Amino acid sequence: MAQQAQLPLTDRSKGNYILSITIIGVFFFIFGFVTWLNSVLIPFLKIACEKNNFESYFVAFAFYISYFVMAIPSSFVLHKTGFKNGMSLGLVLMAIGAMIFIPAAYSRMYGLFLTGLFVQGAGLAILQTASNPYVTILGPLESAAKRISIMGICNKIAGVISPLILGAIVLKGMDRFDKTMLGAMNEIQKTTVLDELAGRIILPYIIMAAVLIVLAVMLRFSALPDIDTDKEDDQTSSANIGRTSIFQFPQLVLGVVAIFVYVGVEVVAVDTIINYGKAQGFSFELAKYFASYTLAAMVLGYIIGIIAIPKYLKQERALMISALLGIAFGVLAIVAAGIHYQTTFSIAVAGFSLVLPFDLSVFFIALLGLANAIMWPAIWPLAINGLGRFTKIGSSLLIMGIAGGALLPLLYGRMVDMFSPQQAYWILIPCYIFIFYYALFGHKMRSWK
Repeated sequence: MAQQAQLPLTDRSKGNYILSITIIGVFFFIFGFVTWLNSVLIPFLKIACEKNNFESYFVAFAFYISYFVMAIPSSFVLHKTGFKNGMSLGLVLMAIGAMIFIPAAYSRMYGLFLTGLFVQGAGLAILQTASNPYVTILGPLESAAKRISIMGICNKIAGVISPLILGAIVLKGMDRFDKTMLGAMNEIQKTTVLDELAGRIILPYIIMAAVLIVLAVMLRFSALPDIDTDKEDDQTSSANIGRTSIFQFPQLVLGVVAIFVYVGVEVVAVDTIINYGKAQGFSFELAKYFASYTLAAMVLGYIIGIIAIPKYLKQERALMISALLGIAFGVLAIVAAGIHYQTTFSIAVAGFSLVLPFDLSVFFIALLGLANAIMWPAIWPLAINGLGRFTKIGSSLLIMGIAGGALLPLLYGRMVDMFSPQQAYWILIPCYIFIFYYALFGHKMRSWK
């Protein structure tokens, strides 16, 4: 396998190392903050733009399909601009995407909202392509896995916070915007009410755009060292001698499918749970917290992964366990939906009483975050193992697999319209079965014969 470029030791002094890792940690926080806002935008835009379930999940489609479109172009952009300037460009693109939300809100044009999301996703694709190598290169290779897990925690903690912040702003009082109330209004009254609702999104996205521009300028003049991966050694491992195509590596091709279905089930678990909670009888005031529960479960999963892998579990065994947990939680969520078990309970911490809604089916959907947490760091190294000089293009294909987050939520939304919210979760089960197959057999394949 080609060696990864390493920064000179002079650039890796303790002070520079801490500063650089902190900057990259901030970027992963931004990834999570922007990415998981979709869990709030889906129910919000469904009402504001008067869409059905299938149409509402085009929010996820527009955002995640940009990774498929931008995966390979991002590499060319970074080759021309350099990694640090490329990340600044990514932040600017994200800011432009946020600004598109302003005319979208004033006009209540759903297509314009989706355009803004696509542009934001394109900026994130560039940022992801640039920042992931830094995680490995900025420190010792033997501790790279730990740094990747720490970055994952930064991402998911942001994901816990962002739905709470946006949800508190845009979902407040949303229960009064139901079909019965809107149906009783004439067109002028309904337009006025929905225009007011759509306007709630303007200020948060103006603030987001301003913050992203400030970060882009700060990054441009920061002390973050640039890297040059074009000088990597082009060693050829014995495993790929005589191979002329990336598609001659079954572990990579199957790994792309595994990433596709993994990202799909992860996005479904987070981005559908607010609407699902509403369907289970919760108000938006309570359901707006559910996405944060799923992401908190993912943070717990990352912590378990840091402790257990590889000391107690090999990554392929951890992936098998995660897939089995996904199957179990998915089936239990569907079965428990028929029980309609719902109550509330309080937890007193240092005299503070916290009231948390509890529903058994919603609880199991939230637990999918625990099952999904370590799938990305487990699938990625298994898929690129032994690619040698094909590693870069293999990595680009894996990034394209993120498109699963675009297509599976759409399928879920279609199944909700055809059947019911809980029955639509059956789409998760074959996905987890494939991930189990990849962990057990697929990653070991080295030829198609």
